[in-house]
Amino acid sequence: MAPRGSGSKKWTAVDNYFASLLAPEDALLRAALEANNTAGLPAIDVSPLQGKFLQLLVQITHARRVLEIGTLGGYSTMWMARALPPDGRIVTLEYSPTHADVARANLLRAGLLDRVDLRIGRALDLLPTLAESGAAPFDLVFIDADKRSNPDYLDWALRLSRPGTVIAVDNVVRNGAIVNGKSRDPDVIGTRRMTEQIAAHPRLSATVLQTVGDKGYDGIALAVVLP
Repeated sequence: MAPRGSGSKKWTAVDNYFASLLAPEDALLRAALEANNTAGLPAIDVSPLQGKFLQLLVQITHARRVLEIGTLGGYSTMWMARALPPDGRIVTLEYSPTHADVARANLLRAGLLDRVDLRIGRALDLLPTLAESGAAPFDLVFIDADKRSNPDYLDWALRLSRPGTVIAVDNVVRNGAIVNGKSRDPDVIGTRRMTEQIAAHPRLSATVLQTVGDKGYDGIALAVVLP
């Protein structure tokens, strides 16, 4: 996740133009970002256009069960939760209790907490419990946590999926660093390994969309689980 405001002035202006027309932030979304900032959370939330993209994924896939790995302050959770049907639910996993407290308050203020199952702890410890508890299979999985663990998150996303499940992974371009096969950055290494897993997996069909905007130069991987 890149910090907001890290893009060029032109990219940011274009982001703002499209967002103002297609993904305008209301008072509750703005309040969530303000609460995140006041609490000292890193400014690495998805942008409004990216939030709307996630919301559209929920709608396009008719998702009822959504898994989010990496809650932060719940901004992306809010975008997706708003698109759920009445019986829909998001399970979102957050390592930091402080971040989770902020997210819970944001979701409560927005009237969305009843649609969200917020679980606190290390994602790789929590994911096996989802398999055991019957929460899966999920219709949509959004991975946006520590990038060095992306290969493990992908593995669990597949275990918790069904044919037709869509898996989205944020921040896969990493300002172009992804092409450096000699990189020692664990986030680059983890993302490259995950991408290689996707390419080799017989049950995944995927692509990557490069993005520029208010958050700089990055991209999102999008995969669908095949029968």
